[in-house]
Amino acid sequence: MQNDNVTIYHNPACGTSRNTLAMILNAGIEPNVIEYLKNPPSRQELSSLIERAGLTARELLREKGTPYAELGLDDETLTDEQLVDAMMAHPILINRPLVVTSRGVKLCRPSEVVLDILPKPQIGAFAKEDGEAVIDSAGQRVK
Repeated sequence: MQNDNVTIYHNPACGTSRNTLAMILNAGIEPNVIEYLKNPPSRQELSSLIERAGLTARELLREKGTPYAELGLDDETLTDEQLVDAMMAHPILINRPLVVTSRGVKLCRPSEVVLDILPKPQIGAFAKEDGEAVIDSAGQRVK
């Protein structure tokens, strides 16, 4: 039997994060929701998430609506350690939503990426906040 433990590093102000959370709920899963701006991961947790998601620190960096430019984070000579330092100092730089399941860790952008790692299928139809259909009434992915 698969473990349904699902954790989402969530920002309720982000539409992609809200859509991802809604798809987790649509699978009948009550996830552990971590509002990472209020409760940022430790340095060790963040480094582990990056590694488990198969990302580089740069790939997890969020530019839009963050101090990315002011901090000079577009400097390609910065190391992963330096980029993680910036994310620890400014959690808004951590792109979201990150989802952790028994099937892996993914940065769920676009939100339907979460479907690849959920341990349970979708229960019914689902459309994103903008009305885009993602799951049909049979619980199958559209497209």
